[in-house]
Amino acid sequence: MKKAAIFFAPGFEEIEALTPADVLRRAGAEVELISITEDKNVTGGHGLTIVCDRVFDGQPIEYKDILILPGGIPGAQHLKNHEKLTDLIREYDNKKKWIAAICAAPMILGELEMLKDRKASCFPGFEHHLKGAHHYPVPAITDGHIITGRGIGAAMEFSIEIISNLFGPDKAAELREKMVVPEIVHQ
Repeated sequence: MKKAAIFFAPGFEEIEALTPADVLRRAGAEVELISITEDKNVTGGHGLTIVCDRVFDGQPIEYKDILILPGGIPGAQHLKNHEKLTDLIREYDNKKKWIAAICAAPMILGELEMLKDRKASCFPGFEHHLKGAHHYPVPAITDGHIITGRGIGAAMEFSIEIISNLFGPDKAAELREKMVVPEIVHQ
């Protein structure tokens, strides 16, 4: 069974956190929602409070197939400033394990210098944080072991991109059909 961790900080973007959680569970993955605060309850940027499975501080993270970083401001900034989380992200990057970030959260990877010479997407206005990346204003893009997404409106494509990488294109196509998600045709 594939395992994913999604990290929550105050001010996270609700759609960008919950869409991948839902789609991964539909694919059969085990998804753990992890608060970087001392409380399992984390309130997003639009007032929705999510009860996470557990808190991160002081507890090791069991191996996951992918780490997912939702955007939102100040949520993504809180994630970026969390030393234990950035250490974990560096560890996954060094081992070439899957990391996914959407909206403002790709700035975390850019600031950690993980996007140099990679294709990446992010929320408009955050491109300068991508440090050496080749920016593509597309809903979602994969380069190596890193998946990035553009923003709220791209949350479903970002999630499908994660599924395609973790489970393969057939599973992504199956979920796309079951969830009635039209294929985006790039011109």
